[in-house]
Amino acid sequence: MKLKFASLVAAALMTAAPAMAELIVPNLSYRTGPYGANGTQYADGFNDYFTLLNERDGGIGGETISVPECETAYNTEKGVECYEATKDGALVFNPLSTGITYQLIPKVGVDKKVLYTPGYGRTSAKNGKVFEWVFNAPANYWDGASVAIKYLLDENGGDLNGKKIALVYHNSAYGKEPIRTLQELAKKHGFTLTEIPVEAPGQEQKSQWLQIRRDKPDYVLMWGWGVMNQVAIQEAANIRFPMENFIGIWWAGSELDVMPAGEGANGYKALTFNGVGMDYPIYDDLKTHVIDTGKASQGGEHVGSAVYSRGMYAAVVIAEAIRKAQELAGTSAITPEQLRDGFEQLDITPERLAEIGLPDFGPEIKLSCDNHGGSGMARIQQWDAAEKKWNLITEFMEPDAEVLDPLIAEDSAAYAQEAGVTERSCN
Repeated sequence: MKLKFASLVAAALMTAAPAMAELIVPNLSYRTGPYGANGTQYADGFNDYFTLLNERDGGIGGETISVPECETAYNTEKGVECYEATKDGALVFNPLSTGITYQLIPKVGVDKKVLYTPGYGRTSAKNGKVFEWVFNAPANYWDGASVAIKYLLDENGGDLNGKKIALVYHNSAYGKEPIRTLQELAKKHGFTLTEIPVEAPGQEQKSQWLQIRRDKPDYVLMWGWGVMNQVAIQEAANIRFPMENFIGIWWAGSELDVMPAGEGANGYKALTFNGVGMDYPIYDDLKTHVIDTGKASQGGEHVGSAVYSRGMYAAVVIAEAIRKAQELAGTSAITPEQLRDGFEQLDITPERLAEIGLPDFGPEIKLSCDNHGGSGMARIQQWDAAEKKWNLITEFMEPDAEVLDPLIAEDSAAYAQEAGVTERSCN
């Protein structure tokens, strides 16, 4: 049922932190619908980090952070309605949906609001000359595709010539994002790419995996979300596809994805741009100031899970951009324009990550006027079914700029022409 604007406003206000807070960071979440299990964990991590800052530090720069939450159900129309309902006074939006992101990109340009889409959304938003209000650090989908191929090159002595790679993808704007990049990488490295779409939500995949059993690809890459991932991993196990040759994007690398298949998921791999598990000092602070005090989002049920940690990481980056904006502006009560400036001068060094309590959790994030996406580095994690945990099996790897930079320039130029955007100077 379509959400009414007034009810959205009421829902947002009901979940808001102190009404007079100057720093408003809406949480466009989805706890319902086919992707609600994943969205819930991300939203909890996002909420809890800001709660930690409020409880332990009194906010950021003396300003309390308000996090009004609005339910989108991963529905594009509802996502836009939530944006409209919560945008007054808001600094930044993180909708965790490529479909919603595509609809919000032109809106934030008009409204002058920051849109932060870590690891999702429109890849070419990395070009800050065209997408002035959009940031997608530390990595985007084309980075992920490139790092996956770089990993496979390393596994094959630098040679993928003649290899067969299948892409199983969510048949949506999200799932289609890596196709162009993989096509170009196939030309460069001589492998054959087969594209296999899965209709949302992805509960029926028999024909896709029968095709994989028939074609016998050397490797399978997956751009999935929610139940699609669970079904794909189970189907792969059913046909005895070697799990060590099955690699998902970071949104296909949660405990929710692998646990249903039990031992059958052992050895499955996924990309990630952040650390795994709870062996980081920040979780001690979360326990002391948020969990043990009863202030954890939904009681802290998902603390430390892969998707929870990624939601927390998004909040960390936003908080650091706010700090930088306050420093640059000389005021704690910043505006969205000042936050944009903070993002464009953001430099989260390894030393700063360690200070936050997240040593080696992510790559350095260093942004600029023209680079809104950072280095694009990612690493590979692998599932240990016996221990029921993810293990990091590589260091951070850089994507192939030789392939990606021209694609980003081409796609951002096409958007600029279509949207009537004049590329700004970053001198």
